[in-house]
Amino acid sequence: MALFELILSIVLLVILILLAAISVKILRQYERGVIFRFGKLIGIKGPGLITIIPFVDKIDRVDLRVRQLDVPKQTIVTQDNISVDVDAIIYYHVTDAARAIVEVEDYEAATALIAQTILRDVLGQNDLDTVLSDRETLNHKIQVEIKAVTEPWGIQVDIVTIRDIALPENMLRAIARQAEAEREKRARIILADGEFQASERMCEAAKLYEMTPVALKLREFQTLSEIAKERNLIVVTNSADTIGTTIGCIKGLER
Repeated sequence: MALFELILSIVLLVILILLAAISVKILRQYERGVIFRFGKLIGIKGPGLITIIPFVDKIDRVDLRVRQLDVPKQTIVTQDNISVDVDAIIYYHVTDAARAIVEVEDYEAATALIAQTILRDVLGQNDLDTVLSDRETLNHKIQVEIKAVTEPWGIQVDIVTIRDIALPENMLRAIARQAEAEREKRARIILADGEFQASERMCEAAKLYEMTPVALKLREFQTLSEIAKERNLIVVTNSADTIGTTIGCIKGLER
């Protein structure tokens, strides 16, 4: 009899220990526990050490950290009927653990699906040039529209970034030709602008020489001096302003 009571006490002690182990839960700093009692939401607990009633309460753990969501590549037809493949990345976090569990079955999958849909809708409303050049504005617009859907679920969308835009091969060649033509256009404009500025300066110089003929003569002499630097060169000058004709060998043959 005494042995039976001892065994019974040990069994009861083990059961109590098991119940205590089941009743005690430890939640990390970034976790919250959504507690359901007989299927009814009774509140949120955590972080730290919490207790529940075994076989009566059910706990769902929710991670509150910022998480990344990789939106798979989507084929999008832009407003000017060009097909491009676009993928994006979304950073979000749970702001209300209870709503994230109660309002939607799988908040991560739901966020991923709505992100894909909104990404196609927003980019499809713009032409290719806007998609390629104005990513910041498009990122913000996509973030605002996703946030409007996920906020009732207790999900806060922090960042949306279009990561890659893949263009068809023929479109890449067309863009390369367009870029080359644009560079050629800028080069021609710069050259023409330089010619225009040079002609303006030459017109101003001509007016100054007309007002002071002596300056023109001095310029002529300076030019002759520069020509004289060349070897084996004979310069003949004839001017009404000079006496006679000056014929000289500016520089003789090198010995």
